[in-house]
Amino acid sequence: MRSGSGGIPLARKLCYAAGGVPYQVTTVAIGVSMQIFLLDVVQMEAYYVSIILFVSRAWDAVTDPLVGYLVSRSQWTPIGKLTPWLVLSTPFAVFLYLLMWFVPQGSMSQALTALWFITATCLFETLMSCYNVPFLSLNMFLGGDHRDRDSATAYRMSVEMLAMLLASIIQGQVIAVYNTEKQEACEHLDQAHETPQSTSSPQTASLRETVKAVFLTSALVTGALFFLGSLVLFLGVKEQRVRPSYLTSLKMLTRHIPYQRLVLGFVFCVLAFQMSMGNFALFCSHAAGLGANFQHLLLVLLGSASIAVPHWQMVLLTIGKKKTVFIGLSLFIPAVIIIACAPSNLPVFMIMCVLMGFSVATLFLLPWSMLPDVVDDFAAKNPSCRDLEPLFFSCYAFCSKLAGGLAVGISTLTLQFVGYKAGSCNHGDGVVTALIVLFSPVPIALLLIGMVIIWYYPIQERQCLQPQDQLSTQPSNTSQCDFSHDRKSSVRSSVRSHASKSPSGEFSRPKAVVQSNENPRCHKQRLSLHRHSEEEKLVRNSSQRGSGSSSSRSKKKSKVSWV
Repeated sequence: MRSGSGGIPLARKLCYAAGGVPYQVTTVAIGVSMQIFLLDVVQMEAYYVSIILFVSRAWDAVTDPLVGYLVSRSQWTPIGKLTPWLVLSTPFAVFLYLLMWFVPQGSMSQALTALWFITATCLFETLMSCYNVPFLSLNMFLGGDHRDRDSATAYRMSVEMLAMLLASIIQGQVIAVYNTEKQEACEHLDQAHETPQSTSSPQTASLRETVKAVFLTSALVTGALFFLGSLVLFLGVKEQRVRPSYLTSLKMLTRHIPYQRLVLGFVFCVLAFQMSMGNFALFCSHAAGLGANFQHLLLVLLGSASIAVPHWQMVLLTIGKKKTVFIGLSLFIPAVIIIACAPSNLPVFMIMCVLMGFSVATLFLLPWSMLPDVVDDFAAKNPSCRDLEPLFFSCYAFCSKLAGGLAVGISTLTLQFVGYKAGSCNHGDGVVTALIVLFSPVPIALLLIGMVIIWYYPIQERQCLQPQDQLSTQPSNTSQCDFSHDRKSSVRSSVRSHASKSPSGEFSRPKAVVQSNENPRCHKQRLSLHRHSEEEKLVRNSSQRGSGSSSSRSKKKSKVSWV
């Protein structure tokens, strides 16, 4: 799986990172604007909106493992194994993304309109799975070793955070136009003593057409970014071809303890963040009274997340990935507590958005940085199971998206239960209380559950545990350089070098080296240190026999150079 000693070129890393733009810009647009678009622009009932959002997310989650399986079974082509999926899915995905923001004309019933949007969103999510699963799996086909892949992941996350920042600016402007137009319409209705449901004034109709045009324009811009990122990926990244034997081993994958704990822990974390971020726009508008500043708050949040990604990469290289996860996720808890306690204080809200952005960056960077370690660990323990990388990434994507769908569905159903009315200018205390609960207490509880599960994640980074000066005084088989596991980890790799003695009592070349689950670079280093220690022993023995004959010294020199 590892290509070459040359590592991954910087240009390839940047082009690979650009491939993450399509998924992030569409995800931000859907997450920020789709709920408001369906509720207040299309003016669908919250019940139908919850069905659309949940079904589309659940369908997206179901398609990920299926696409992962199909990608794993794909044959190599002149442009690679994964690239054809990226090329073929891009144009259709862009077209269907535009359809998602198109309101069908005519007097369609609520049920038929809901069916239209369910069909469009499900088809789009299917094509996004056909794009995103091969793209995520491409990390294992870039070449280089685990450090090179970690570096490529950091570049990808930095570019994706910038893409999210750009998408948030676009969607922030859309929401700002919508809030402005809605405020003007509500003022007009107050003057005319009308309700949104009963009005059919030209001004209200003009408002809806203007907002529809703004949403469709943003969809066109987002579609252009989608196509551009996919084009850069196709032109700049060439898969490093491997010829592994394929064995269907999904059962073994799901039984792999590090993978179980990594996925389950981050699923709860994703559920917490999606619960909070999915209601961010409604919380700002109805609970905090800062709807006019929503685009600025979102810009601060995602801007700080973009800045935080390279800093978290440096932190994880210093203290390790697991500790970085706990530090980063912990920042989210005080931030949402303070916002919930003082929602209308704009300066405090801005500062807390910075903390939330740093925490969001952790959730974006660390899972994808830790997954390659789990893949390497699985491959080392199951050498007969090869070419399962797409299944690892797609199954995690499945669980993550399913958690996001549950968060959105539960939130919208809760709003329906407390009496949220689409298009209403004012909402009761029950809606405000529900938004506060969905924004702060519930996500905190879910996040704590996820952090407890991640606490038992067993894989640590590869480390050479013994320095060179200890090898001269200890047997070579005490040095370890592998995936070290916490506490109850059942597999610890070791290298045992058995040195036999010649009849003259001098050490000869080690007869066998048994290697299991070890970094090849550290293995070469250990063999070099072992030979160096044996050489020092021979030189020391030679100096102690200084009174020997010159022929004896020449024999010892020959043995030293031979060892």
